[in-house]
Amino acid sequence: MKVAVLTHAEGAHLSAYFSALAEAKDCDEVVIADPGNRCVDEARRLLSDKLTRTYATSEELIARERPKLCLISMEARHAPPVIEAALESGSHVFAEKPACVALPQFEKLVTLADSKHLHLMLAFANRANPESLAARKMIQQGSIGKIYSVDMYIVADQTRLTKPEYHGTWYADKTRAGGGHLIWLGIHWLDLAMFLTGTAITQTTGAIANVGGQPVSAEDSAVATLRFSNGMLGTLNSGYYLDAGYHTQIRIWGSKGWLNLDPIGEQKMTWYENTGANSKQLQVFDRPIDPRGYSPFVAQVVTAIANDATPPVTTQESLNAIRTVFGIYEAAATGRVVQTGAEPVAF
Repeated sequence: MKVAVLTHAEGAHLSAYFSALAEAKDCDEVVIADPGNRCVDEARRLLSDKLTRTYATSEELIARERPKLCLISMEARHAPPVIEAALESGSHVFAEKPACVALPQFEKLVTLADSKHLHLMLAFANRANPESLAARKMIQQGSIGKIYSVDMYIVADQTRLTKPEYHGTWYADKTRAGGGHLIWLGIHWLDLAMFLTGTAITQTTGAIANVGGQPVSAEDSAVATLRFSNGMLGTLNSGYYLDAGYHTQIRIWGSKGWLNLDPIGEQKMTWYENTGANSKQLQVFDRPIDPRGYSPFVAQVVTAIANDATPPVTTQESLNAIRTVFGIYEAAATGRVVQTGAEPVAF
């Protein structure tokens, strides 16, 4: 299948996407729209002969190529009209998150995608990690019983916010990005919590702040309490706090035990069951942890679209994550409990 990449100089994770498409067996051709050709040299290096044509505008590419799948990585404020044009042309869309700066923008795109029976998918690559899939299966099978609660944190470095070159990027500007750490990184954990447990986040309270005091308009800290569609509760701490690197956790508490995911750490998953053959023992995920990240996730998306199958993230799941993020922002602004409107997807 031919895949179109629609991007520009501020597109995120382009090296990862080009490498992923190079490895994807069901992608045999890539065409790119990149105003100014700033990404073309890197694309040609990583994609080699798979890269067949380049265009100066997404409009020209869409009109000439009519791709079945568009991979769109753009500054959030510029993404909605390009996604809309791709959907209008009949293309499925895989987009770098958040792909909007306001909830109504994304809801409009979802309505369009649904009306044309197309997929609008956000880049939640952690879904494809082996430990994520193993944890989801354990929960489906009832290994840790009825799920009671989930505690999450995703913490990155405050150091990046101190650098003048970062201050000029779209990630640092709320008007260009829609928000800060929560909409850029915390959204991954919100999506994973719903994916792992087969639920949706229906209600939230929250607070956001610039705790580091750097000259950026986007928040560097966000905390939220969450209510899920199955009645369980959860928490999220999402922020730039460290000098370097990441600290992460998704701990899920159940009636028969618990499990903990740490995709950044050496032990990707640990768990404890209070019944069964391994009762009362701390268990460690020791199966192969590669491949992981964008390459397998993009490959799964490409294969699903090529074969008209269900992709690894659905339009509704993408919308659920966006609704939750903007629900937290609304709760932080108003001091009220916010109903997100997120809807469960079949587990």
